[in-house]
Amino acid sequence: MTEETPGFDEKPDVPSGATPDDAEPKAAPDKGAAPAGDVNADAGLVAQLDQVRTALGERTADLQRLQAEYQNYRRRVERDRIAVKEIAIANLLTELLPVLDDIGRAREHGELVGGFKSVAESLEIVAAKMGLQQFGKEGEPFDPTIHEALMHSYAPDVTETTCVAILQPGYRIGERTIRPARVAVAEPQPGAQTVKAEGAEENTEAKAADDKENGGPEEG
Repeated sequence: MTEETPGFDEKPDVPSGATPDDAEPKAAPDKGAAPAGDVNADAGLVAQLDQVRTALGERTADLQRLQAEYQNYRRRVERDRIAVKEIAIANLLTELLPVLDDIGRAREHGELVGGFKSVAESLEIVAAKMGLQQFGKEGEPFDPTIHEALMHSYAPDVTETTCVAILQPGYRIGERTIRPARVAVAEPQPGAQTVKAEGAEENTEAKAADDKENGGPEEG
């Protein structure tokens, strides 16, 4: 009588009510496949990030525009401040011009002496520090933009309209003229240019005739 070896032909115990498939181990889920909920969440985050970037760009543009407007405002205020200062100085110095004219006449007549001379020179120094410049000299060409002709005459020794006398000096502040120089002008004598041209032509013809008689101009 042979003995049967237990364990080879016997089937594992299966709980009552369970199917044979339940006894087999279940396969592990695929880790590479992402759940649908995660994909939707990522798309929502991307959309929110785009909105934040758009809002940041708009706020940055607004800030840059405000900064540019502020810089323009500062430049405009500074320009207006300088213009107001220049106008105020010009108005003050314009009121002082008659006093400076009196000082100039006193100097010409030798009356600028003593304490009056010291005060006058101090006033001129202060006016110069404030930007006041005097202009107008005898012999300079007449310029209607800076000269005012009060007297007119003809002179044979001038070739263009020339200031022959300064009746009142002109004054400017920088490039701004606050009073033109009042002058006496002289123009060339009528017909002088014609006579001069005719004389030059005669001299040329005479020289040409001399050269012809002498056999032409000498060679160097």
